[in-house]
Amino acid sequence: MSDIYGYARVSTREQNEDRQLKALLDVDVPKENIFVDKESGKDFNRVCYRRLVRRLRKDDVLYIKSIDRLGRNYEEIIEQWKYITKTRKADIVVIDMPILDTRQGKDLMGTFLSDIVLALLSYVSENERINIKQRQAEGIAIAKANGVQFGRKPTPLPNDFEIIVSRWRHKEITVTEASELCGMPKSTFFDKAKKYEYALAK
Repeated sequence: MSDIYGYARVSTREQNEDRQLKALLDVDVPKENIFVDKESGKDFNRVCYRRLVRRLRKDDVLYIKSIDRLGRNYEEIIEQWKYITKTRKADIVVIDMPILDTRQGKDLMGTFLSDIVLALLSYVSENERINIKQRQAEGIAIAKANGVQFGRKPTPLPNDFEIIVSRWRHKEITVTEASELCGMPKSTFFDKAKKYEYALAK
């Protein structure tokens, strides 16, 4: 008796996994058999995915909403697809692309066509991610060139910053006391004090 599983993956920058979960539930994947990973952009630590793959047996069916849920890039998608279908001998169904359903056309020609489509879609998916990152980088570069600042706005210096720095330099107060008066960490105070004195010396 084969089991049916579903896998969803989102990054912390995305809103949530609801869209993927709805798609999996709509094709009758049991809720208890749906595995969800939420990883940041820096960390591709897919704990639930690894747990899911260990459970897959011959003729089990794994549903995913789109092909890029299997990996971050072309090579990883292909690697995971082959591992699930050829090593674990389970089937994969891509909901957004019905042609990628390994339950269909299990003869040599069907497998060949499926592999070609998979390779093409994985390549297109990776290229799109690269293009999006490139467009974002170009947009940021243009914005910076136009004077747009990114990141946190610098905390304004207190009105009596000059007096506090002078008292600290004359050892009337410690760096800890000076930083507390300015409402900033010691390292920040020290850095800003050096820059302030350097600007005065010019």
